[in-house]
Amino acid sequence: MPESDLPTHPPVLPTGSADGAPSDFLAGLGWSEFFAEQLTPDETGFVRARISAVHRTRLTAVTPTGQVRLALPPHASTAGFAVGDWVLADPQTHVLHRRLERRTLISRRLEGSRVPQLTGANVDTLFIVTSCNADFNPARLERYLALANEAGTEPVIVLTKADTVEDAADFVRQAAALQRGLAVVTLNARSPDAAETLAPWCGPGQTVALIGSSGVGKSTLLNTLAGPGQERPQETGAIREHDAKGRHTTTSRSLHAIAAGGWVIDSPGMRTLHVSDSEGGIDTLFAEIIELAPNCRFRDCTHQHEPGCAVLAAVEAGTLDPERLARWRKLRDENRDNTPVVSHRGAGTTGRSRKR
Repeated sequence: MPESDLPTHPPVLPTGSADGAPSDFLAGLGWSEFFAEQLTPDETGFVRARISAVHRTRLTAVTPTGQVRLALPPHASTAGFAVGDWVLADPQTHVLHRRLERRTLISRRLEGSRVPQLTGANVDTLFIVTSCNADFNPARLERYLALANEAGTEPVIVLTKADTVEDAADFVRQAAALQRGLAVVTLNARSPDAAETLAPWCGPGQTVALIGSSGVGKSTLLNTLAGPGQERPQETGAIREHDAKGRHTTTSRSLHAIAAGGWVIDSPGMRTLHVSDSEGGIDTLFAEIIELAPNCRFRDCTHQHEPGCAVLAAVEAGTLDPERLARWRKLRDENRDNTPVVSHRGAGTTGRSRKR
């Protein structure tokens, strides 16, 4: 992004911070004891700032006094930083001192790359946005859910364009069945009611991120969350009628203040999400399969053809959807193939063993 296109939205004081005290503003920005406990006694004089945009040679950050451009120390790179990171900087020169440990990190590995792409840091909730039309795809949503689970964020499925269908209940039912305890909401991204629907996750100190395919209404939703009278953070694109697909309208990641007092990270639409480094996230997503596995006769059961397989028995009994099992196998195998393996000397292999 050229420096002329740097976001210029001024920080918005969180609700209840009438005097604009720095500590109140930092709390509204997401600062917590988790980060405060990382400071050493000689770091109390540094400015605490949250990264709002990552550029090739510099970082843009939000501070209690406004938005600033941070300079990097010699030979440093912005490659390891993500929007949402908390950093310490010199109060006079704005030279970066260091990045603080993250609570959560959303990242993905592009096909053919061994270096993960950082999508957002210290995100509390990931809004997985899809629409009630041809874009709705349970298998794709499962990929986003695995990503959210692995990152440590709370996933929420946001079904947009609910006003364009007679009954969105079937979309809600399919989405809710993808993971235990999953929150699913329906809304019209252009309606002011959308902000009220998402308010439980968007209050002061909370950070959300938007993820999903192009054309599902992410940019429209972001503009709605910004509130009336605010500068529109993102342009919106038209939708092709024949396949309900839209143009990419967000070209980079950025942090925006929203009317409810929280903060939102928008990111470019994803046509393809390759799963990697997400074993734990996949286990959470397919908990019903993982919980059956210990009941299999063999410890290393692949749940494909082995006798005494509890997973296959559940499919036969009609308590486990065979399509769900097939999607689990696909994601498990893809994650294995895409995740770099660190070899350990002396690691051996074991044959199949039967439980005793």
